[in-house]
Amino acid sequence: MKRAAFVLLALAGILVLLAAATFAWLRTSLPVLDGDLRAPGLQAPVRIVRDAEGVPHVFAAGARDGWFAMGYVHAQDRLWQMEFQRRVAQGRLSEFLGEKAFETDVLFRTLGIAATAKRIFERLDPGTRANLEAYAAGVNAELAAGRTLPPEFQAFRIRPGPWKPEDSIEWLLVMAWDLSSNWKLELARLRFTNALGEAKAAQFMPGYPGDHTPPWPDLKALYAELRPQADALLAMAPPVEGAIGSNSWVVSGAHAGSGRPLLANDPHLGLQAPALWYLAHVATPQGNVVGATLPGIPFVVLGHNDFVAWSMTTTNGDTQDLFVEKVVPGDPGRYVTPTGTARFESRDEVIRVGSEARHVRIRSTRHGPVLSDAVKAVGGAAPAGHVLALAWTALTPTNATARAGFELNAASTHGELMQGLRDFQAPQQNVVFAERDGRIGFVAPGLVPVRRADNAAMGRVPVPGWDAKYDWQGMLPFEELPSVIDPPSGRIVTANHKITPPGYKPFISVDWFPPYRADRIEALLDGQPLHTLDSFARIQADSVSFLAGATLPFALAAEPLTDGGRVLQARLLGWNGDMAADSKAALAFAAWYRELTRLVYADELGDLFTESWDMRAAFMLKVLNAEDGLDAWCDNITTPQRETCAYLASQAFDLAAQHLDRRYGHGESLQWGDVHFAAGDHRPFGFVPVLKRFFDVNVPAPGDTYSVNVGHYFIRDPDRPFADRHGPSLRAIYDLADLDRSRFMQSTGQSGNVFSPWYSSFAERWARVEYITIPTNPGAITPAHTLTLRP
Repeated sequence: MKRAAFVLLALAGILVLLAAATFAWLRTSLPVLDGDLRAPGLQAPVRIVRDAEGVPHVFAAGARDGWFAMGYVHAQDRLWQMEFQRRVAQGRLSEFLGEKAFETDVLFRTLGIAATAKRIFERLDPGTRANLEAYAAGVNAELAAGRTLPPEFQAFRIRPGPWKPEDSIEWLLVMAWDLSSNWKLELARLRFTNALGEAKAAQFMPGYPGDHTPPWPDLKALYAELRPQADALLAMAPPVEGAIGSNSWVVSGAHAGSGRPLLANDPHLGLQAPALWYLAHVATPQGNVVGATLPGIPFVVLGHNDFVAWSMTTTNGDTQDLFVEKVVPGDPGRYVTPTGTARFESRDEVIRVGSEARHVRIRSTRHGPVLSDAVKAVGGAAPAGHVLALAWTALTPTNATARAGFELNAASTHGELMQGLRDFQAPQQNVVFAERDGRIGFVAPGLVPVRRADNAAMGRVPVPGWDAKYDWQGMLPFEELPSVIDPPSGRIVTANHKITPPGYKPFISVDWFPPYRADRIEALLDGQPLHTLDSFARIQADSVSFLAGATLPFALAAEPLTDGGRVLQARLLGWNGDMAADSKAALAFAAWYRELTRLVYADELGDLFTESWDMRAAFMLKVLNAEDGLDAWCDNITTPQRETCAYLASQAFDLAAQHLDRRYGHGESLQWGDVHFAAGDHRPFGFVPVLKRFFDVNVPAPGDTYSVNVGHYFIRDPDRPFADRHGPSLRAIYDLADLDRSRFMQSTGQSGNVFSPWYSSFAERWARVEYITIPTNPGAITPAHTLTLRP
């Protein structure tokens, strides 16, 4: 027995030593942040000063060396993120993630992101190509140092290949894809039309408040054939959620205590670990540029230079159309066009799923890639005789968005900024800006298709590709895009709502988000005559839910039948709709509303309900307010009796209490932040139970889908129905009186290496809506580390 015990102790000791050695070895993957290093490709020495927050301040003798250094620090701090993103764009996730990533790989191979990026790079001007090449050289200089790779590379036995300039363009295209959801909305309308009929589908997907929405075109026979394909395509695409977006607003000096403009921006994107954004400052003889970069892309995407600050929110411009192409009977290699027939362009792609090589045929039509081939490749059912092709403005070799990024960083006047935005082609964005000399403005740059007046679909549903009236008629000229300079009101607000003024004629979209956040921002701006950095910060922190305020009377009028339901309802007494993280009432409301949505429309949707279940505030408010007879949705069509909305509101409390008790136990002390935590899931370790506790970054968070401080959750998620999945991935406030006073924060930390102290150092402060500053004056920077790169 003693011998056995000794052996066990010895083995335990060996395991502890091995674990300690492994831990120590993996820590050598942290970057070198001090001293002098040789970096092939530099033209002159570059100094990189990291402050206490891990933000790099790059001091370079020229712009190219500045972009080189940006590539170097990105590779130092976010190498795995860059590699993962590159493999997303190139359709190469299956090589190490296996079968579960195959559908995503097929989709991105079908879109042809990598090939399009290569063609775009080849057609860019020499200056932009040189900047992208300098950035790539900086990434590769860090790779060439041969240091220990971060833990994710070790786990999957991956070695990153050299970074190429077109790799940066690939990620720009993926970001454009993430921010362009027209095709999914077209499929959703098709899908709900088949399931509910045209009238009820139009009710379920209502138009913008106050707008007259023309009837959808009658393509019922075609739609009946396309139903299986629509279901399969939507099943492989991320869900379309209402009211996920971004905020930006600006006031002129007349409304600011400093006498100079103030500009705020908080883009709402999927939360992840590490964060999507990386904060940085680059100083060259041409000036300073400061703000949020995307690892893999050289320039500052959102930020300021010495003269101008700019922000972005998604316009929701209709820049995609799905075309139903008719295959020529008896000749599957051809399809019908308005002038005869044409041959599909096709290519073969090889996707490696682990060690297995799978061959996939990719086809394109005159409109674009055949998305239905992606569905077919993963087992979906394509309708006989038809395919679905995607037309998208981003998939053109003349896409100059990369050039626009560098031009934004260098702009010294609003005229130069507007000139640069002419090159900003995809995705369409609302760009709100402020100049140091006092000017403020807005423009929505991007390629927007011109559609014929007799095109009744106007981007709302898939259309026949063989009918010329649905073809695009070119692009809207830049001069006709929505814009305004120095409005009389002295302020501009964009929150993904309708940004076209009354009487505006060109077609931009019908898929605006409801104006709930914009209205709240406007009201808060009205709340004081002169604004400051602090008042703007309070607006960004505002977690009062429009939805809660609008539905609270229905909740309080309900009559729950169970003790649990009545206790839950009682928590709402005296509550003002603030979805604060420490609020019990916020949790009671969220649980009640979740059950109410299920009761209202699960019976009508049937099999479609599970993946179509989300907040749907615009629809639900029409139902509860009995607008246009929509309260009929409250009657359960599967029961003989007629249910009312008041009855469902009461029942929802009883069901919500049961759900909370079943999931969380007797949660008398349970608060909103206990279940509504920012889900900073690591890719891909966030899906591995043993590893997620080390790599995920989760903090309690305030807000909901309809508060200014957005905290959107997927109520359909059976495991984490209240987890905060989309939020202010970045917050920034720019003070044009002194740009060094500008404030920034992103959701996790600067480093993507879990062993770094900067891996999650921002998370709790982000949840509390706190900020850091990024000064450009060298005397105001407190160095924590200084690294000099030499040629």
